[in-house]
Amino acid sequence: MELLGKKNTVAEHGYLDDHFLLAMPAMKDDRFARTVIYICAHNEDGAMGLIINQPRQMRFPDLLVQIGVIEEQDAIRLPDSARDLIVRHGGPVDRSRGFVLHSDDVTMESSTPVAEDIFLTATVDILRAISAGKGPKHTLMALGYAGWGAGQLETEIIENGWLTCPANAELLFDSEIEQKYDRILSSIGIDLAHLSHTAGHA
Repeated sequence: MELLGKKNTVAEHGYLDDHFLLAMPAMKDDRFARTVIYICAHNEDGAMGLIINQPRQMRFPDLLVQIGVIEEQDAIRLPDSARDLIVRHGGPVDRSRGFVLHSDDVTMESSTPVAEDIFLTATVDILRAISAGKGPKHTLMALGYAGWGAGQLETEIIENGWLTCPANAELLFDSEIEQKYDRILSSIGIDLAHLSHTAGHA
């Protein structure tokens, strides 16, 4: 998480911070076909983001048990907000590491701002808060992340691999994962049939 800088400071805002990346038909990597990625950090050293429209089979209560936050018999006592939280496949890098994107109403000492009202927390304290019903109002949980080296993401955008647009918190946090790609395209007025001829910016 070096790209995010020190606690409660963003290292240097890149122009893609707090943006969605939508995979274009020209995307060469099948792992990213029809993905939507939320960019958490972008600077001269590279970029880091989370895929937000690929659910994992693992349930959030099972994850809490696996990492020792709760005992198995306590899973039934979790608040609805925790039981129903979708665990997403955040990307191919560090796939066992958890990341929580969340609203700014609840933050931890380790939370790092991504945008004015969106934070990223990658420590277990946020999971304990969620399991106790004291977590943020809006939460997105992912395992793994997508990362790019210096200049790599910019090159992929130039090569028509990604469409970019400013992020929308409602579309970021809603649970309608299967429709998210099409809904974001629709929100910026892009017709999927014409995507292959579209430049990399919306």
